[in-house]
Amino acid sequence: MPERVSEPLPLAGYERLHSTDVDETREAVAAAFCPHGLFPVQRRPAFEARFHSVRLGDVGLNYLDYGDAVRIAPGQLEDFFLVQLPLSGSAEITCGDRHIVSHPGLASVPAPDRMLSMRWGAGNPQLIVWIDRERLENHLRTLLDHPVTEPLRFELGMDTTACRPWLNVVALLRGEVERGGEPLAQHELERLLMSRLLLAQPNNYSAALHRRAPEAAPRVVRAAVELIEAHAAERLTVEDIAEAVGISVRALQEGFRRTLDSTPTGYLREVRLQRVRAALAAADPRTAGVTDIALRWGFVHQGRFSVQYRQRFGESPSVTLRR
Repeated sequence: MPERVSEPLPLAGYERLHSTDVDETREAVAAAFCPHGLFPVQRRPAFEARFHSVRLGDVGLNYLDYGDAVRIAPGQLEDFFLVQLPLSGSAEITCGDRHIVSHPGLASVPAPDRMLSMRWGAGNPQLIVWIDRERLENHLRTLLDHPVTEPLRFELGMDTTACRPWLNVVALLRGEVERGGEPLAQHELERLLMSRLLLAQPNNYSAALHRRAPEAAPRVVRAAVELIEAHAAERLTVEDIAEAVGISVRALQEGFRRTLDSTPTGYLREVRLQRVRAALAAADPRTAGVTDIALRWGFVHQGRFSVQYRQRFGESPSVTLRR
């Protein structure tokens, strides 16, 4: 039989530690997160830690496996959120007065302002998403368009089936990181990851987030459209557009839906596709390339761009350029 090829570990290109030394492991993990106590449950040679970690601005992706059962005592996380996704096995998570047994179907989202203690079982590797607390609460404020008066707190247990849309964004971001993707694409995925987390995982602002947003006036939508058409080649986010026209993100999205049956992101993509098509049609195929023109109009992921272009115009970008 052919030899079975093992799958690479998550974030294998970002290894920070592979060690059987408890103190060395604690120091490496503390440098990425915060000081904490780390105590093997049994004094035996099964402890073998692997830690892979990458920080992307306000979001970080981490893979952590202690090999054997351990107790972890970080106290309060204070200035960051963690979403801990077990890949196998189970872990007991206590945060404040809440307690869950986490497993691949139930991730954990501890509150940063509550005391946290954990007991990870043997064979319990986890993929951990780190998010800067101040940045996430600022993002929440942008979505709500009013001050965040209380600390943001999520339900401790995350149903990974119910939160599948958020996990899909995590998978996309991880794929971009592991492939060494474009920083601009990663930045956009970070924003999407925060929005989806706030909307998918129950928290003390969920009712306000899901309340229907006030509708933007048609003149405001027109101003947003003019802004998009004038700056389509620039790095432009929904938050940027909403701030420029003086309304909340949710009100802007509702205004686009009602007025244009689209979203600000969808409208921006349509404008960029039309500009790319015009540029391809006017270019000399002997001196111009599809990639350069697509990048000029903000399409950093060439495979995804080609699919969107073909769906919109019924032909590949290279056909338009040659014709």
